[in-house]
Amino acid sequence: MFARILVANRGEIALRIIRACKEMGIESVAVYSDADRNNHYLKLADYAICIGPGPAQKSYLDISRIVSAAEIADVDAIHPGYGFLSENAHFAEVCESCNIKFIGPSAESSRIASDKVSARELAKKCRIPTIPGSEEAIKDEKQALDIAHRVGYPVMIKAAGGGGGRGMRAAHNDVSLVHNFLAAQAEAGAAFKNSAVYIEKYVEKARHIEIQIIADSHGNYVHLGERDCTIQRRFQKLIEESPSPVMTPSLRKDMGNAAIAFARASKYVNAGTCEFLVDERGKFYFIEMNRRIQVEHPVTEMVTGIDLIKEQIRIAAGQRLSFKQNEVVWNGWAIECRINAENPADGFKPSPGKITNYFAPGGPGVRVDSHVFSGYQIPPYYDSMIAKLIVHKKTREEAVSCMKRALSEYVVEGVPTTIPLHLAIFDHTQYIKGQVDTTFIESYFGK
Repeated sequence: MFARILVANRGEIALRIIRACKEMGIESVAVYSDADRNNHYLKLADYAICIGPGPAQKSYLDISRIVSAAEIADVDAIHPGYGFLSENAHFAEVCESCNIKFIGPSAESSRIASDKVSARELAKKCRIPTIPGSEEAIKDEKQALDIAHRVGYPVMIKAAGGGGGRGMRAAHNDVSLVHNFLAAQAEAGAAFKNSAVYIEKYVEKARHIEIQIIADSHGNYVHLGERDCTIQRRFQKLIEESPSPVMTPSLRKDMGNAAIAFARASKYVNAGTCEFLVDERGKFYFIEMNRRIQVEHPVTEMVTGIDLIKEQIRIAAGQRLSFKQNEVVWNGWAIECRINAENPADGFKPSPGKITNYFAPGGPGVRVDSHVFSGYQIPPYYDSMIAKLIVHKKTREEAVSCMKRALSEYVVEGVPTTIPLHLAIFDHTQYIKGQVDTTFIESYFGK
């Protein structure tokens, strides 16, 4: 087992990893930017090293600074968390060349799954259903129009080399296709330094469901069931739950087998997530594979009782999975809300600033993953998520009631947050019935 791990991230996920290391008897090294030097969680790590100025490009995204900190601290491994460098194959390669274990997939495996066009082709080879669309990156507007006419409107334009909703645009006719094709290219180029995009048929009234997989270096592959991520705004997830209201045992088995088949084909090791769309008839389609721990991993942990961060660390250290597929049992219902420092009434404008008063909810079945506190200054450089509120109960009805209670207790003063929107969602009849699709927020809240 590792003696010391560097956490190449910040905020709640850094704290989450530090806590796991402490419980495993592993020393942790936190890195921080100038903007994060007053974060309380830095004191919980065994060591803390400043890696540069506030902007992520000069700190958390600077590979040379991260690796220098790792060498100074003499660590055995680096855990990248999510975001930042977590899916950067070059970073994994650099770690390997420096004899530092990267807690995630190998550079080779990451590259196989990183390009969405190539990933679609691999999924087809595995006989996993994919959405009709382009077989390669789109070269120009004429090719985009030809494909749109072949598959039929509406279509979805997607960045080939990234995710998180950036470089994604829907088009319902030729005019909007040309406009959004150029816009998606520009956005993808700016966000991922890769302007390549591809086109898929837009699956209307779809649910977004992902399957958590985990694999060790000994050839053991297991899926941990699904997370329903249908409630989202502009392709950014707001609420996640497990199980999905539309899941059946047979559908879970089929989707789980598909996710494992893709992971095996890409020689994937460690924790990862295969994302799918499920249409009104219950037919699923592969979208992509995320090669990291997900923001929403706590809902899987709550219903399975499996600590995914600890499993990641054990696998990276060369150990076998601590469980088999037939030992995975799903108990109860878990829901997660992403609490963002954003103003829903002003187009979800990010709201960096000082939190003047902070009180987190608690009680039976409530978990809060957060690094903020009263007096915390939210930096303007990073993602606006300041907390994840997770509840776990025996039934969905109980989980929804618990979440409403917890949200009503949550106090974050000084900056606007998404808490009022979450409360409104949990009061909405369609959500309570579980009858939602990916257009729910736009359809009922006009956001």
